[in-house]
Amino acid sequence: MSMRIGYGWDSHAFQAGVPLKIGGIAIDHPEGLAGHSDGDVLLHAITDALLGALAVGDIGSFFPPGDPRWKDADSAIFLNLALEELQTAGYRIVNVDTTLVLAAPKIGPISGDMRQRVAELLDIEPNAVGIKAKTPEGLNQDHVAQAHAVVLLEKFDDKSGIGLLEAEIDDPDTVDEVLTKIGVSEGLSSSKSRRLAPLPVFDTEDIT
Repeated sequence: MSMRIGYGWDSHAFQAGVPLKIGGIAIDHPEGLAGHSDGDVLLHAITDALLGALAVGDIGSFFPPGDPRWKDADSAIFLNLALEELQTAGYRIVNVDTTLVLAAPKIGPISGDMRQRVAELLDIEPNAVGIKAKTPEGLNQDHVAQAHAVVLLEKFDDKSGIGLLEAEIDDPDTVDEVLTKIGVSEGLSSSKSRRLAPLPVFDTEDIT
């Protein structure tokens, strides 16, 4: 199967005295989102969409909410594990579309920053990330934030660009160009850009 889609949803109630973080960015707001981790409802939904597309479970399967190791954890950790599962399965992200449903704060003024941060965390271009926001009119959910996420994945072409290396290449600039085309730079895979900010170390063998 060369293409897969995944859908994720998450919901958290607002709580006083908790920092608000959505889409990997801190937001100035009187209340944050209650949760065992940092409560980042958007990253949770995207993580579930990625895991769902691969049919490997959900965020709770890998990070049980009752496990004290994930208390106040950065949700980028969860997203990073989903990306590792993605790479192992041989898929990459084509695009992500998301919708936030919350009464406040207003997402419009910060949607650009949020879109950029999510793109950085996913190692894709910002124009492949959709972030929309709606108010929960008539739903009596003004004290709750919800996030919906849909992802489209495509299978890697493992042989892409390899043929370029079969011939002898003497020009260093050409070598750099070839390595860039196949996703390699300075001997490291392109996944290195996923870790733009330091994340707590965890052992994936110890959480399944």
